[in-house]
Amino acid sequence: MRKTTVYDVAERAGVSTATVSFTFRRPDKVKPATRERVLKAARELDYVPSANARGLARGKTGALGLYSFDMLIERPQGSDLEDFATEDIFERPDVLVYPLYADEVQRGFEVECWHRGQTVLLGTAVSKRDNGSITDIAGRVDGLALFPNRGTDDLPVARLCRSIPVVRIGETDGELPSADVICDNEGGIEALVDHLVDVHGVTEMSFIGELATYDMHQRFEMFQSRAAERGIAMGRPLLDDSTSSSREWLVNLCEAIDAEQLPRALVCGNDQTALAVIDLLRDAGVRVPQDVIVTGFDGILASALAPVTLTTVRQPLGAMGRLAAKLLAECDGMPWDEPSVHRMPVKLVLGNSCGCA
Repeated sequence: MRKTTVYDVAERAGVSTATVSFTFRRPDKVKPATRERVLKAARELDYVPSANARGLARGKTGALGLYSFDMLIERPQGSDLEDFATEDIFERPDVLVYPLYADEVQRGFEVECWHRGQTVLLGTAVSKRDNGSITDIAGRVDGLALFPNRGTDDLPVARLCRSIPVVRIGETDGELPSADVICDNEGGIEALVDHLVDVHGVTEMSFIGELATYDMHQRFEMFQSRAAERGIAMGRPLLDDSTSSSREWLVNLCEAIDAEQLPRALVCGNDQTALAVIDLLRDAGVRVPQDVIVTGFDGILASALAPVTLTTVRQPLGAMGRLAAKLLAECDGMPWDEPSVHRMPVKLVLGNSCGCA
């Protein structure tokens, strides 16, 4: 599939290439009717304007992009902003804030680009409808990797996939012409459930987490399926769609604690949720793992350094980032014609939160 150029847009709109350039760079210099004609042609051709003049001339920028809706987390989940009003510039990073899932993937992406002599551009949306930032970074790079989630639903990802090579990390649907890098969610949850049943004799467990991503949905669905196969009683799913930084986070778990309806084990959608759950249980006088077993998923650094080390499923996060960069680099700026899925293996890691370490 040939990449759409400024010349294609100019021909479709019946204007000069200079007019196309001005439309995107200096729209105030173009008559409204002409500007709309150029934008209409660009939409029809799935054209992404380049922000790099040299890239326009030679068709390549030598850079790869990594884009996220919420790559950065300023403070631990469930905490109040007031608690972090005073910043100590010499304070060590909090492992509940950094490095997390996206940070490890980003490092792998950067390392691979470094080995290949390619520049990395990072982009983050400031709102759910911030389409401008992703199209801007897409116009500056030869390929783009991104972390889709509920916040990226409004972004023009389908159009980008037809214009430049796109790698989606942690999501796949088999429809968009992108390369999707995902982990073995099914195998990881299956290993967790089987460990809880076979080693700890758990007969009742619940899933807890926010279903904001493909990964979370898949883990929840596999949890339901595997628990049913093993004849396990599933407590009420303690799903939580509240904002992780709000005072109302994990309300469903609090209600279960107050009603004394906690199951023997809580299978959390990721490590960040699991660590917050352990803290909340501790504050409520519930012991982990004596009273309740808690497990996570991802294998972030904090899971191994917490006072109660997590039993979790480790994703090869750095390797996922490197694979994303490798796939983009080898495309040489040409978008894929059809979807492809690259599934990475996972590993069960045992910790104190189930009593195995």
